Amino acid sequence: MNKQAHGPRRSGTRARRRLPRLRIVIAAAVSFALAGTAAQVMAAEPDGSTGQPPVPSLSWSDCQGGFECANADVPLDYRDPQGKTITLAVIRKKAPDQAKKKGTLFLQPGGPGNSGVDFVRNNHAGLPAAMRDSFDVFGYDVRGVGRSSAVTCWDDQTYTQAITAAKGVPGPDAYEPAVRQAAEFGQACLDNAGELAPYVGTEYVARDIDLLRQALGENQLTYYGRSFGSYIGTVYAALFPERVRALALDGGYDPEHYANRPYAYDRPQYLALDGAMSRFLDWCKADQDTCGFGDGDPRGAFEKLKADLDANPVPTANGGRANGYTLVYRLMFNINEGKVIWPSLGGALRKAQQRDNTSFLLRPPSPASYDFLNPNVAVECVDKDYPRDPALLKRQVTRNAELAPLLGPAMAYGPPTYDHQHATTCVQWTGEKPSRYDGSFRAKGSAPILVLGTTGDPDTPYRDAVALSRQLDNGRLLTFKAEGHTAFGRSACATDAVTGYLVDLKVPARGTTCADETQPPSATPKVAPPGTTLGELRNGVNDRLDRLGSLR
Repeated sequence: MNKQAHGPRRSGTRARRRLPRLRIVIAAAVSFALAGTAAQVMAAEPDGSTGQPPVPSLSWSDCQGGFECANADVPLDYRDPQGKTITLAVIRKKAPDQAKKKGTLFLQPGGPGNSGVDFVRNNHAGLPAAMRDSFDVFGYDVRGVGRSSAVTCWDDQTYTQAITAAKGVPGPDAYEPAVRQAAEFGQACLDNAGELAPYVGTEYVARDIDLLRQALGENQLTYYGRSFGSYIGTVYAALFPERVRALALDGGYDPEHYANRPYAYDRPQYLALDGAMSRFLDWCKADQDTCGFGDGDPRGAFEKLKADLDANPVPTANGGRANGYTLVYRLMFNINEGKVIWPSLGGALRKAQQRDNTSFLLRPPSPASYDFLNPNVAVECVDKDYPRDPALLKRQVTRNAELAPLLGPAMAYGPPTYDHQHATTCVQWTGEKPSRYDGSFRAKGSAPILVLGTTGDPDTPYRDAVALSRQLDNGRLLTFKAEGHTAFGRSACATDAVTGYLVDLKVPARGTTCADETQPPSATPKVAPPGTTLGELRNGVNDRLDRLGSLR
């Protein structure tokens, strides 16, 4: 792989435009990287499969910073494993002492839509030393994402126009236009993704991982996946339970609801996001000196601010406009940082109230966001099985907006963007879904699988982690009592537990609970306090930079 492809994003330059387009070729005979891999039999072959796919041959080259990069050719359609292929971008950083390493650790970011190549590059240095010393750390861009033939539904101009027209406080007639816009988006996905669209589902992603495992010479998989990465790990375990060495699934999904009862998956996410925002506003009211927003009524001030920004958007430095939808969009991602971000959120809301466009909550989504959002919608429309009933869709969407009044209406009736508001697009999705996985999710016979859930998680509700741990035959739940999204890197307790599990296979005791979230500082911090992350310095400035917390 050329070195430029795995380098950091250039400011002001679209990464997607620099990436190779979908490389679909007729698979030729591929020599296996290691003796014996040809004898491995693929578990749970997809219906209609006509043989075993060849294991990719990885030709590694230096790609700066001590990292090595390569390309991996895998089947486009696992029902035709000897046929057309898609090229995946992969990266690794080797353990310093190869004689002492225990194997390869797969790191899988959230999404769908985040780059696994960037995830490894951005987070390797912050991993606990025991992980870096014990494993070659590996990641890759899954099919349809980043350097692996990124799915593009809307181009930047179309997405920008839709985002600019969206409202933080949608009117009473917002539903029908939202459904029409969602249909246009879905059709654009199918038109522009072409041959790839049916094959971006998570079953095929999991099968890709198993081929990559073999290409790396690993008998079993050692894996950390956060957020959507937890669902990818869940599907892998379901397909290949005997190949699991250790899987840490952080911010776990309820897989049955996600895949087969998506309305039951969406509503708790609406409620979790609004619940997190509500708890922040309660804190803001109780500690006005630190929060600095709301003049004694932050909830009322927030509702007024959304409407005011809709009525009179704030010009941005790059010539755009920030309105109430902009505010909601930014809060949806930055609330993920937990209590440590609360004072900065208060300060940013106060700036927005003053129409100060330096507030990170008034940064409209950028092309880097669209790189994430396009595959985010497309993958979930392939993965999920929504009922086709339009009357049911209307009832569900309007009820979600009613139950989550702080942030829900803007998302429910806005353009296709993130996770829980995909129903309007996915109900109308007309493409085939051969790469969708529908269960079972038991992973019967697997090694112990560690599931982590955060009680105040606004993105992957804690109840989902509980459900996942119960659906797995050999799941073990670790609870992090905290606000914010996921646990590893945000809790020393959870980070130590994950490290001990992945490195030494020490499974935490049943009922293990961590309660060491960093509390809000007494004044708005200018830099992240030691042992924490700060969303203003990450999501507010760098769209979709998926970075773990650093506690070491």
